[in-house]
Amino acid sequence: QVQFVESGGGLVHAGGSLTLNCTIQAQTPNIWVMGWFREAPGKDREFVAAINLASSIALYADSVKGRFTISAITMRYVAWLQMHNVKPEDTGIYVCAAGRYWRGDWTTEVSDYHYWGQGTQVTVSS
Repeated sequence: QVQFVESGGGLVHAGGSLTLNCTIQAQTPNIWVMGWFREAPGKDREFVAAINLASSIALYADSVKGRFTISAITMRYVAWLQMHNVKPEDTGIYVCAAGRYWRGDWTTEVSDYHYWGQGTQVTVSS
């Protein structure tokens, strides 16, 4: 059984910063990647960032490159997403996810992730 503890969402002005945190509690985790997706009204779940827990190799959506940084404690199932220079279009529910496999640069699909948190709301005001 995999349980998520997510925190860090909230309201922030455009140009500001916010950090999301995600901790996974599991007896037999077998998890190699953690990441975040976001959901906005009327849109599909969108990949934001992911990190390989063994190598710390990170992936980012083009829309957040240079502004967001994902980090993790190696093989400890703890990750955080630092969001800088946020924009109104970053608004959404940010959902922490975990996967059992790493597919390199292609580990950006919803189907790559086997476990999902409940999500935390991020609202960016203009």
